[in-house]
Amino acid sequence: GDTGAIETPAPRITCPRIDRKADWPGTDVLDENGDGATRARGESVMESFVPRMGRGYAAGRNYDRGPGAHRDVSMLSPYIRRRLVLERDVVAAALAAHGPEAAEKFVQEVIWRGYFKGWLERRPSVWAGYRDGLQRDLAMLDADLSLRRDVERAEAGRTGLDCVDAWTRELIATGYLHNHARMWFASIWIFTLGLPWRLGADFFYRHLLDGDPASNTLGWRWVAGLHTRGKTYKAQTWNISKYTCQRFSPRPDDLADDVRALVSEEPEGLPPAEPPRVPLSPDPAEPSVLLITEEDCRVEDFNLAALDIRAAATLAGSHLRSPRPVAQRVAGFEAGALADAASRSGFAAESFRAGAPDDLLGWVERAGARQVVTPYLPQGPLRDWLLRLEPALGARGVRLCEWRRDWDAAIWPHAAGGYFKVKKKIPEILQTMGLA
Repeated sequence: GDTGAIETPAPRITCPRIDRKADWPGTDVLDENGDGATRARGESVMESFVPRMGRGYAAGRNYDRGPGAHRDVSMLSPYIRRRLVLERDVVAAALAAHGPEAAEKFVQEVIWRGYFKGWLERRPSVWAGYRDGLQRDLAMLDADLSLRRDVERAEAGRTGLDCVDAWTRELIATGYLHNHARMWFASIWIFTLGLPWRLGADFFYRHLLDGDPASNTLGWRWVAGLHTRGKTYKAQTWNISKYTCQRFSPRPDDLADDVRALVSEEPEGLPPAEPPRVPLSPDPAEPSVLLITEEDCRVEDFNLAALDIRAAATLAGSHLRSPRPVAQRVAGFEAGALADAASRSGFAAESFRAGAPDDLLGWVERAGARQVVTPYLPQGPLRDWLLRLEPALGARGVRLCEWRRDWDAAIWPHAAGGYFKVKKKIPEILQTMGLA
């Protein structure tokens, strides 16, 4: 799958290897310099996968065939994460080609991503807990030589477990892992290797092209038994062997049998869900600057002509993902996506890097703007950075205004608990979006 949890084994299917990159057009999305990070390329990948969005996806999505052979999953996640491709368009294509019954599983997986986004939006303290907890874990890493050695071995693909080491190499080399492999990896990292879960989440976040604060953080929490309290994900030898087409067959004693949830880390349990945040809407009468970030690279979808936009800029923020170095492949994909978004905006955009706030503040002042307009900034490092800047903007009489997409507005009110509650609302969500 692309984004969802795996509970029920898929029907048994054959597993022919695919050795040539040309056999699946989605694989060359993983370009180190971000050359494939465009709306046009994302839509091409989507169109190529439309025939597989039905029963073929449901039957094959659990199978991790290895690098360059992920034919049964869409490889769209780096594009969807930056909204170079829209969730609504992907779901509409699946329904049009296969109908609601055959496309059901694919649609559920796309909506799972929106559920995770909404869940974290409604519990912002969970993101803050991950961010602050990671700082403590990194300090512990500096102080504990044995832990540092073990983490370095795991991140270098030298654990001695063939499957984990191969997934590590694939992640570093391509910026991608199959969703099932992500779950196995996280389970083994936490329960077999006994390493701090936040350090594993950080390792993923620094390397994944589709790295997303909500999906990554909550996926690791889910495996650890913190998202669905007390329910962990256990990596099992039969499951790995079957769904990797016997590429890997770890021995039963290679993997931990005791996978108790890490609930002692959060003895008070989950915080209550807050209502989704309602952003400030842009005022058409105010002079504005347009800010483009990787959170939404389809600014042309919004009514830019209704605003008095004096200047535009892109803001690079992938380096904020971690205090540790973020993969060049990730930064390259972000740079390509931002350049493509700027080219489609209709404005000549300057380029900024989230760092010294005076650069951005000076740009706003030079433009004579009274508001910064941008697509919605969800919980994550870029929002953290801009929130620290907001008082300085306010002192200059400048507002931060955001557009929130209808897709998010349709899903997030239902994302207060487990995914099942959202799943039951899928017909209603699709109807709201004009897809049913």
